Amino acid sequence: MRRILFVDDEPLFFEGLQRMLRTQKNGWEMAFAPSGDAALALLAASPFDVIVSDMRMPGMDGAALLARVREEYPQVVRIVLSGQTELATALQAVPVAHQFLTKPCDAQMLRVAVERACHLKAVLLDDSIRGTVGALGELPALPRTYQALTQALANPDMSMQNIANIIELDVGISAKILQLVNSAFFGVARSITNIQHAVSYLGIGTLKSLVLSVEVFRVFAPKVPLEGFSLEDLQRHARLTSSIAARLPVPKYLVDIAIVAGMLHDVGKLIMAWKLPERLVKLLAKVPEEQCPLYQVEEKEYGFSHAEIGAYLLGLWGLPYAVVEAVALHHAPDRVPHRNFDAGAAVYIANILARELESSSPSPWGDGLQSHQEYLISLGVQEDIPNWRAMAAETKSLLVET
Repeated sequence: MRRILFVDDEPLFFEGLQRMLRTQKNGWEMAFAPSGDAALALLAASPFDVIVSDMRMPGMDGAALLARVREEYPQVVRIVLSGQTELATALQAVPVAHQFLTKPCDAQMLRVAVERACHLKAVLLDDSIRGTVGALGELPALPRTYQALTQALANPDMSMQNIANIIELDVGISAKILQLVNSAFFGVARSITNIQHAVSYLGIGTLKSLVLSVEVFRVFAPKVPLEGFSLEDLQRHARLTSSIAARLPVPKYLVDIAIVAGMLHDVGKLIMAWKLPERLVKLLAKVPEEQCPLYQVEEKEYGFSHAEIGAYLLGLWGLPYAVVEAVALHHAPDRVPHRNFDAGAAVYIANILARELESSSPSPWGDGLQSHQEYLISLGVQEDIPNWRAMAAETKSLLVET
């Protein structure tokens, strides 16, 4: 039984909501709070899976309430449902809400948002990690990328294309831009998985407001260097994986999915480096000891890896399911049956091809395409691998030149 807490100061809204969701009575246990203080009292009394709050309320507004929930109950999924759609409201909601819906909201849209958020718990079973990820309102950016973006936005002659090119270099900024543009605040009728389209849709004014908001972006600045981890290397690998995935033979309608999932596939590592640095360093140190790749060390220790951590966050943020799935399965695509060469297959193969190019010698632990021969055969692509390796090498050389 899902436990959903709705918060709004309008009694008529609750009446309409109960009528709209009457078919959910067998699957949802719903509670209604007329204020932020009342909502916090209910949360203190018993656990909830999801909180859905209006933004503009007397006393404690929605942003303040969700900030408290983020701090005190980080495992609760936070959804804004508001009739206020101006940019200022969006900027208030971005750091504290996982997803944003607008009034009026039809029952199906609300059901999908809530159910999908609840199903994500199956992706990441560890309560403490869910709490850590659930508390995130932003992701850190590479300092020089953030500086380049702020300078570009301050230049009135800078093109949208150049701004998008800068954003595409950074995992954290890309993820946050995609979260925002896919929210109902901007009324997009379809999912956007292309950074160029996202930048064009948001526009310079919105991007400036976002980038200058200290609550939306953080510069990655670890207190001490993390042995075995480099944000610069992660960003380079993400870009190379994304570029290789773009050239693999996925159906045309999935190309943008493959590109974005390739860029974001290691976002779980970024989360760990930022919020769980000691844990990441210990895991990285065990890689040579265990003689297996990092994700296998993680799975041995905890039963999940950075792939699931990243997918959980992107799912909470409402990114398209195909992106979330490709990120979750980028080390083990055969966990879900695949009949065709889709975005998940492309990201899996692109990730390994990129790793091969970045390594001075082949991995001695079998973390390569040879470990999934049956999967490649099932897709009918095993004979294409030599050509794809050549393509990947060409892609890397082109990126070095740019």
